[in-house]
Amino acid sequence: MREERLFVTYGDTMSLIGKKPIEIPRNIKVTLADFKVLVEGPKGKLEFRIPFGIQVEINESKVFVKRNSDNKFSKSLHGLVRSMINNMIIGVNSGYSKGLEIQGVGFRGQVQGKSLLLQLGFSHQINYPIPEGITIETPKPTNLIIKGIDKQRVGQVAAEIRNFFTPEPYKGKGIRYAGEYVRKKVGKAVA
Repeated sequence: MREERLFVTYGDTMSLIGKKPIEIPRNIKVTLADFKVLVEGPKGKLEFRIPFGIQVEINESKVFVKRNSDNKFSKSLHGLVRSMINNMIIGVNSGYSKGLEIQGVGFRGQVQGKSLLLQLGFSHQINYPIPEGITIETPKPTNLIIKGIDKQRVGQVAAEIRNFFTPEPYKGKGIRYAGEYVRKKVGKAVA
């Protein structure tokens, strides 16, 4: 018996995310200079180096991201570059924030000057220096809010702080993202 194979083509092989134009709000200024995209807004400035094989064009109030060839490397960067530029525009316009919750008896955090002091049940206090361009607020000693205009840096700082004491599965003690569900394990049964 002969086996038949069906090949489906989806027309244009462009990236679904990469081919979407990015709308530029009125209060944001986007410029191109020396293979860099510069975005300036009310919250600050960001820049992104355009990788080889990707082309960025600005027409009226839209940014278009195109690739020069259909090789695997250019295809992999097409949607990424579009997302990075879009995140920069959102960041300088409204900013990003990430929440952390601290759970455990005596566990707390507080901002002191340019550093975050964490008491997590260790014999010592953890002193985390707050990076440039990031602000940390503590509305309660067990809640942290990390804010900034760069989405990647906000997420990185949140991950670094969470890494000091990741939530353990028996009592749930530790630092977790706001709204994160931690699956609990049943402890050993005592005979």
